[in-house]
Amino acid sequence: MAKRPVTFDSEALRSFVTGIELGSFVLAADRLGRSTSAVSAQLKKLEQQAGTELVQKSGRHLSLTGRGEVMLSYARRILSLNDEASAVLLASALSGSLNLGMQEDFGETLLPAILGTFTRAHPQVQVSASITRNQQLLDGIRHNEFDLAVCWQADETPLFPSSRSLGRIPLRWIGPENFDLKHYQETGEPVPLLVFEAPCLMRNAATTALDNAGIAWRIAFTSRSLSGIWAAMSAGLGITVRTDFGKPAVVRILNELPAPGEVGISLHQSLTPPGEAAASLREAIISFFTPRH
Repeated sequence: MAKRPVTFDSEALRSFVTGIELGSFVLAADRLGRSTSAVSAQLKKLEQQAGTELVQKSGRHLSLTGRGEVMLSYARRILSLNDEASAVLLASALSGSLNLGMQEDFGETLLPAILGTFTRAHPQVQVSASITRNQQLLDGIRHNEFDLAVCWQADETPLFPSSRSLGRIPLRWIGPENFDLKHYQETGEPVPLLVFEAPCLMRNAATTALDNAGIAWRIAFTSRSLSGIWAAMSAGLGITVRTDFGKPAVVRILNELPAPGEVGISLHQSLTPPGEAAASLREAIISFFTPRH
């Protein structure tokens, strides 16, 4: 007779994942509203179910064993499916339509991670998503063309009464893997830049950082789309300033250049009162960007 598969306890998995992400099972207990002893018991139960040690102490810090690394990967997937099923089955029946606008940088993350889950949870809601530039997104909010828009923002000053800051993230110099920065440093030749058409926050950040450091630069390529920037980079035409969102897998981060600063992420809402569907998606987007620890 085949051995029955082990059914891992979902609450034990959640305590395990939370403890690893926070670096402390004491903090995990506080986050989950449980006693430290209860969380420790859940970890012990999980290790018994797995038949192996998952966590070991390294000084004051926690570290995963080899099997613990494997368990963490599966635990996150199991909990993600559990939470998605909960959202789908327990959600109120929303209906209607909504329009979401976002920067191209967020397309590969927001679309599958948020919209995919949202549309499965609320099949009666017709969602239209548009990817365009910051100024078009802001104009769309002003003219009620978008219910919600995820935009870049230079500072944390609210642009609209319902604007919500989703945080600030570092800008990075990004170039092709074989970009020879040393050549430009030694010869003084202008650094070739790949940029969006003006006005553009990241174009300004790039040129300002180089100007302040006394580094010569030139515009080597101008595009209206992020895909155009990445294509030009793939061809070896130059470097650019963007964030980690949506960057290609094979690139070089150029930390040798002066830091271009940070950029804010803001969620804007149309000036008319939002419907229940838009309000629900708004909360999902805020949750996505809320740091876990």
